[in-house]
Amino acid sequence: MAKLSIITITYQAEKFLERTIQSILEQGHRPEIEYVIVDGASTDGTLALIDTYRKDIDHVISEKDRGIYDAMNKGLQVVNGEYVLFLNAGDTFAAKNTLEHLLKSLDSNPDILVGDAMFVDMHGQEIGLRSVVTPHRIPAKLTWKSFKKGMVICHQSFIVKRDLAPRFNLEYQLSSDIDWEIKCLKLSQKTMQLAEPICQYLMGGASVQNLKKSWKERFHVMQSHFGLLQTILAHVWIIFRGIRFALKKGGKYW
Repeated sequence: MAKLSIITITYQAEKFLERTIQSILEQGHRPEIEYVIVDGASTDGTLALIDTYRKDIDHVISEKDRGIYDAMNKGLQVVNGEYVLFLNAGDTFAAKNTLEHLLKSLDSNPDILVGDAMFVDMHGQEIGLRSVVTPHRIPAKLTWKSFKKGMVICHQSFIVKRDLAPRFNLEYQLSSDIDWEIKCLKLSQKTMQLAEPICQYLMGGASVQNLKKSWKERFHVMQSHFGLLQTILAHVWIIFRGIRFALKKGGKYW
């Protein structure tokens, strides 16, 4: 059994996928890594690109799906690693030795290992750490209740034991990862944090492009875990915090 299964979700991703594949391959440690790509039946050059790296990919699925979380569920169904990490097309490891540090931390047998994320633009240029350029600070002791005031960890920096990972709720098209992380944390007996960032996270994904719908879904996710009153109160604080944070940055949120 591999120590860590890495799942990459793609669709029409020929412009960004190669940076993800190369980032994983340059980490080495292949006997400890299982790599799976789940493609949504792309019609651009994505599949041709995957073919050029086929010998380095353990499993490829390419078929129509019901969206990103359906594809992520398909990945969860086929992986065999003890732990699971999602690095989607355009996302990369934060540094060339990140995987080495991850594997050492996983030797301590946590249920969940988390870390910060470096935001990058479409050209791969660093924007800043997520915990710096957004109001989302990673608490010293992360629990599922830490999500009451927002998503403090992006899923690209969230590694969980495969046996603990539930399926993504397909009722949510943009915010199911928040629900999934909360569910994972509810099951975790030992959550650890890596001192350095885990990933470079490509900005401009579906949730950023559909912010209004994403926020509405996030409200419903939080309501399902924290109740209506607590969710309303939390969102009053989230809005106040966001305005204050943007004002400090000259009117920009990130």
